[in-house]
Amino acid sequence: MNLFFEESGDFKAGVALAQQGEAYQVELQSGKRTKVRAKDVLLQFASPAPAELLVQAQAIAAEIEIDFLWEVAGQEEFGFAELGAEYFGHAPQPQEAAGLLVKLHGAPIYFYKKGKGRYKAAPEASLKAALAGVEKKRQQALIQAQYVEELKANRLPAAMKSQALQLLFKPDKNSIEYKALETACGELQTTPQRLMLAVGGIASPKALHFSRFLLDHFPKGTGFPAVTVPSPPSLPVADAQAFSIDDVTTTEIDDAFSVVTLADGNIRIGIHIAAPALAVSRDDAIDAIARQRLSTVYMPGDKITMLPDAVVEAFTLAEGKTCPAVSLYATLDPEDWSVVSTETRAEAVPIAANLRHNDLDAHITEENLAAGSGDYPHKAEIAVLWQWAQVLEKGRMAKREGFGLKPEQTNRIDFNFYVENEVVTIARRKRGAPLDKIVAELMIFANSSWGKLMHEHGVPGIYRSQGGGSGGWLAKMQVRMVTHAAPHQGLGVDQYAWSTSPLRRYTDLVNQWQILACVQHGVAAPLVAPFKPRDADLFAIVSAFDGAYSAYADFQSAMERYWCLRWLTQQQARQVDAVVLKEEILRLVDIPLVIKLPGMPQAARGTQVRLDLLRWDEVDLTIEARLLEIAAAGAEPAMDVDEESIEAVDIIDSDGEITMTGNNTDIQAVPE
Repeated sequence: MNLFFEESGDFKAGVALAQQGEAYQVELQSGKRTKVRAKDVLLQFASPAPAELLVQAQAIAAEIEIDFLWEVAGQEEFGFAELGAEYFGHAPQPQEAAGLLVKLHGAPIYFYKKGKGRYKAAPEASLKAALAGVEKKRQQALIQAQYVEELKANRLPAAMKSQALQLLFKPDKNSIEYKALETACGELQTTPQRLMLAVGGIASPKALHFSRFLLDHFPKGTGFPAVTVPSPPSLPVADAQAFSIDDVTTTEIDDAFSVVTLADGNIRIGIHIAAPALAVSRDDAIDAIARQRLSTVYMPGDKITMLPDAVVEAFTLAEGKTCPAVSLYATLDPEDWSVVSTETRAEAVPIAANLRHNDLDAHITEENLAAGSGDYPHKAEIAVLWQWAQVLEKGRMAKREGFGLKPEQTNRIDFNFYVENEVVTIARRKRGAPLDKIVAELMIFANSSWGKLMHEHGVPGIYRSQGGGSGGWLAKMQVRMVTHAAPHQGLGVDQYAWSTSPLRRYTDLVNQWQILACVQHGVAAPLVAPFKPRDADLFAIVSAFDGAYSAYADFQSAMERYWCLRWLTQQQARQVDAVVLKEEILRLVDIPLVIKLPGMPQAARGTQVRLDLLRWDEVDLTIEARLLEIAAAGAEPAMDVDEESIEAVDIIDSDGEITMTGNNTDIQAVPE
């Protein structure tokens, strides 16, 4: 006896060798023996042979017209044998019954299975809807196949042009466009990013990186809503002519300086900070914009400002204007440059000049300052600022050493990026040059002084604290953002509150509101300050800023890495010099491009090496190199690199502001 049965959703046939209760032992055509429950047996037959029955059943099933079968079935539940007698006009032969079962089982849209060998015809409305769905899928499959062929021919389907970014970074994986892109990438052995670049969906690797960032952080675009720029209150005009010191690309000029010799021989130095907080109020339209963005986003050749251009223009410390400012005046005794007194004022400050590093760095050197040589604007004032900056630095270093830290290294190299018409220039400049040091030291002094002012008035602010933690050295020196005064051991100050860049950082705008409350209301400041002690909203700002600023810094690093690779292409660089930063981590001498070289022989930090650049990739931001030679022992290093320059987490940049970098100051994330 032969059996036709269902097993694991498939129909099979074999010879019954034995029966034990409710089960059969069946031998299949392959010779394999299997146990079949009686309830799974659909047919018992003597002939044809099991293998032949399966072949004939498939042939009969292929001949059955499914629509006619559905009409014959009616709307009542039925068994396959019953339907077979009506359809074939006679009691079906084993192969006919099996063929009918195969047809019914293979048409779930037409027939709903109700049990072993039992079915029910789908209602007409349901059948039409299901068939429409099948037809839709068929048409989509045809369109998808067409998209695949176009992509393989390096053409971007018209329907995908507006979806290019979405398909790459936030795709609907059920869409035919995504499935077509995925299929084409599989057949071409490439990635979606590279294929989209090849077909013109993304203009360039630069646009790819920029677009990914915008989609994540500026999904509605970088434009600003229309706002009315508020006017600051009437302010007394400062008795000083101030000047700023910035890079040539700086447009948000936050800080300026003035120097006045007083009648008693003391010197009054003014640190003047742009004051949008005098006109912008908490929770107004401009505050909402600034709080959403939290910081200006920087990248070589471009930036996304925190505030609308009209607001920046109204408050930037532009040459020839008298600008609203919060001024910190320090009265100094020139005998020893000690601070006699400090005072904070809200006032209008005349800006005499906007000096630029690019014009002055070559002329304002330590040697020229010591000799009094050279001719440049505000020469006398800069000489005074230089004297005080050195005293401030010496005091910080003493306090830093008191915290158990080594002195800061000031002989490291900075790099400035300038991009024009997609051509990048990367200029090296030594950190700690006089103008850098002047700006850095005066900004640290202002941020520390204003942090102390808020603390003494019982007004919360946003501080950066470093040191005093638990765990290893890195854990202890991790920088934290807190809302109370706490030491910043790395800088060598008792407290440090970001307050000197309110046009560029939301934390500074918040602190400026708090500082003004202290200046204008004295002991009543805790009651009237925009943010009260233990204000939950202040903690929310700290958390949001920390995340956004870190993401912006990562993006800036990625774009600097991209432009470093572009520089290599422009220069057709192949053999280059590099310096050892740490173990297998190297940095090129001419540009700040970091390379990880697995298997690098052990060499001291600062050791110069020669590399052969094999290939680099502007999409993945990767680079491959091999070591050619290591400089002989005793050779002068290409640049000084000490442990702190690699491990420290807060560092002063060329604008005199702290750059927040995480644990690796110089080492960018290197994709491998």
